[in-house]
Amino acid sequence: MFAQENQETNYTKMFNELFSELEYCNEDEQRKKIEEMNEIINEMNKEEFFYVFTARIFNKIDKMIEEEKLSLEKCILFLKHVRDCNFMKTIFKFYFRYSSLDKRIEEMIIDESEKKKEEKNEKLLDNLCKCYISLSYNFPPELLSICVTCLLKAALNKVESEENQKEVEIALLALSNTNYYEIDKELYLNEIKEIIKYHLEHHNLTHLAYQSAWQFLIYRFIEDKSLEGMIVNELHFTREAGREFEDLTRSVDWKKEKKAKEDIIIERWLQVLDCYFYYCQLRNEEYVGLISSIVRVLRAARENKKEINYQSICSLRNAAEIIDVKINDLLKSEAVDAVLEEIQQPTIVDEITKDLLLFSKYVSMRLKEEEDDEKEEMKRKEAKRKVLEKMEEEGFEDLITSFHNLFDFLNKKYYFDKLSLDISDYFVKI
Repeated sequence: MFAQENQETNYTKMFNELFSELEYCNEDEQRKKIEEMNEIINEMNKEEFFYVFTARIFNKIDKMIEEEKLSLEKCILFLKHVRDCNFMKTIFKFYFRYSSLDKRIEEMIIDESEKKKEEKNEKLLDNLCKCYISLSYNFPPELLSICVTCLLKAALNKVESEENQKEVEIALLALSNTNYYEIDKELYLNEIKEIIKYHLEHHNLTHLAYQSAWQFLIYRFIEDKSLEGMIVNELHFTREAGREFEDLTRSVDWKKEKKAKEDIIIERWLQVLDCYFYYCQLRNEEYVGLISSIVRVLRAARENKKEINYQSICSLRNAAEIIDVKINDLLKSEAVDAVLEEIQQPTIVDEITKDLLLFSKYVSMRLKEEEDDEKEEMKRKEAKRKVLEKMEEEGFEDLITSFHNLFDFLNKKYYFDKLSLDISDYFVKI
């Protein structure tokens, strides 16, 4: 739990004072106070945000709606901003799920979805689904089916306007919040394919919307391996992820430590790649470009974006371990060079050390494997020579030897992905 959970700061105090006055205001005053509260939310850090938005505040909003002291319209206006800030502050577990307001919105979604077409308020249903899926979790199957259908319909809107582009982004971002939930393929497959393919031709989505569409699809792949060929060869995930990394790398201010929206999108791509590398067995020539893009992100993030830097290292480690990527791909993409650079950083921390060592171990293991095919064996020997030259150039064996006394400690501290205690497992010999 956050250290500031029980501490009231100036921002939380200002927010609570405004919120306590909300039920005594008329509609115009309420709108003004909500706008002021939203401005304060923008300035809160992650800990302050978490401190304020407990189940208590959502229960209070629900009570105000029940007593007709706050309109549903004003509630949605407020929740929309909370939802957007929740994303920017990267809060993953949220108290909204434990509130009576969550239950109210669940009931409203079901009631609205069951109305006849001429009686249904599509705009209200759309807003309710976007807030509910973005702020809650542990979705009941019936609610999930209704929301997925509604959000995909919103995401398929191709009207060319800034307002619509934002609404599409919110719909796809909400859908990406359903990561580990099982969803009937008939509910989403044609729609999400159409969304991605239309973007490939028209580039109508924002970076966040496009990332969210892919995230929604990749997490469906965990449960349904039949999607693999479509993801790899029809929609070209690795090519598209690499291209997005290139675009985002150019737009990020790498000198600023403060997290921006582009930083969060890169982090989300890297998280999706970890899932993809782990579960996908198909490989094509597009992997080299993707790994090269990860390497560029890793190097750019080294000084001021430590979280992105670390996630990039994790992605390279996963690529070296699980995906059938040739060692020559890791050489061409400069992944080996980047890891050797990283392991020499003076401020390297334990967790990063472990992942860099694991990358080295996986590369070494792969180079020790024998190839039945004579041509492939010759390529492997050439790759081994190149890796050995790079390791000798960077003094790799001395570095590994200096870390060796940490191996047992790291294995106890991070009990997954054990490091071999045999130091020769990390060296390459011809």
